[in-house]
Amino acid sequence: MEIWKNVQKHLPDWLLNSIGGKPPTEALEPANVPTTGDTHLQLASASLRQLLEDARIPDTIRSTLSEDYAQVRAMLDKLEHGHLHIAVFGRVSVGKSSLLNALLGKTAFSVSVLHGETRSVNMQQWEEYADGGLFLIDTPGINEIDGEARERMAHEVASRTDLLLFVVDSDLTDVEFQALKIVAAAHRPILLVVNKADRYTEDEQRQLRSILRTRTQGVIAPENIVFTTAQASRQSVIFIDEDGTERDGIRERPLNVGALKARLWDIVEAEGKTLAALNASLFAGDLSNALGQRILAVKRELGAKTIRLYCLGKGIAVALNPIPVADLVAAAAIDVGMVVHLSRLYGLSISRSEAGDLVRTVLAQMVLLMGAVWAVHLLSSALKISSVGLSTLLTGVAQGAVAWYSTLVVGRVAEQWLANGKSWGDAGPKLTVQQILDSLDRDSVLAEAREEILAYVRTSVKS
Repeated sequence: MEIWKNVQKHLPDWLLNSIGGKPPTEALEPANVPTTGDTHLQLASASLRQLLEDARIPDTIRSTLSEDYAQVRAMLDKLEHGHLHIAVFGRVSVGKSSLLNALLGKTAFSVSVLHGETRSVNMQQWEEYADGGLFLIDTPGINEIDGEARERMAHEVASRTDLLLFVVDSDLTDVEFQALKIVAAAHRPILLVVNKADRYTEDEQRQLRSILRTRTQGVIAPENIVFTTAQASRQSVIFIDEDGTERDGIRERPLNVGALKARLWDIVEAEGKTLAALNASLFAGDLSNALGQRILAVKRELGAKTIRLYCLGKGIAVALNPIPVADLVAAAAIDVGMVVHLSRLYGLSISRSEAGDLVRTVLAQMVLLMGAVWAVHLLSSALKISSVGLSTLLTGVAQGAVAWYSTLVVGRVAEQWLANGKSWGDAGPKLTVQQILDSLDRDSVLAEAREEILAYVRTSVKS
């Protein structure tokens, strides 16, 4: 979110309102940084480069998110070349392709009377724009794909474009309204374009505009509801002459996208660079969050392997150790070593003394929460003391399994503590230990531990 916050501080109010965001008051003061499009582009470019060049991201995670990184590089290239992407989105047959052709002044996007003519995303450069950096993007109709695919496409379109033209030809249907809410949630600016306006009288257009303003309040700014006629048409009409004679005739309905062009020019000229920066920064912010989650998942995966190795090591050591009391000393040392190992994995290295304190805290909570089980562990050690180690063969495997279980709990709790930045958070140590205990099937863990220890013993005896 830092990427987004950095850009959000410098966005104009109309844009913040249109995308549903508002910076905190303190973010606006002091306003010493010039609020220009160039400033926004510099911030966005710096964020993207920081994301691409972050040396802390492991290669395995970069490989997993290779497509996202490719998108970031493409966005950085787009920013550096000053390109702005405008996409149409909406139901099939509302005239999306025709609208883009009307803006371009030529037939560049395929139109057809058949539904579904546009089956993939297409892009054309809008050369009329002075810098030649405007690109128009056509998309398939939202009502020709199922709900899950439609939602996915809405997310993709909204996350890749700087400005969205949501095209309708009447009041919003339920499908359109749901799709509009999805793309609006991506915080990209949206113009609601009512195409085929020539089908309505001026009075009907006023009524429709009023209805749409009410339905999209808080999502679409009133000035961003625009009526267009993207295709010229001819209508058969009956003319009545001055003498009352009726005659058949044809009335031409010219295309009219002037209002849309004017609104687009206003936005592009005033905020074009900011829109590009906003889009890039939002995408980079989303990827940054995804990276954080992915990194945490990888750490948890590696942490689980690390904990298992220590569980096996401690379980075997305790099961085979014939020396009384040494069990408990060795167990504590192994747990401390595991916590130090985990702390390095999470990039929050701690000393053995600090790790020892953490282990003692966890074990104390375990004694309070599961005293009966822990008592078995202590009793087994006591048996070794009373029989000078002779009962080791009888109790060793069971005690090793309990040791395995205790190390698993210590490891899981330590992971939670490290994932919270070396903090118990609001839960506190007792509740954290309780949650870890509740998440484990104790009998299954003990059974698995016994099998693993016995398998190791059998292998050792054979060799």
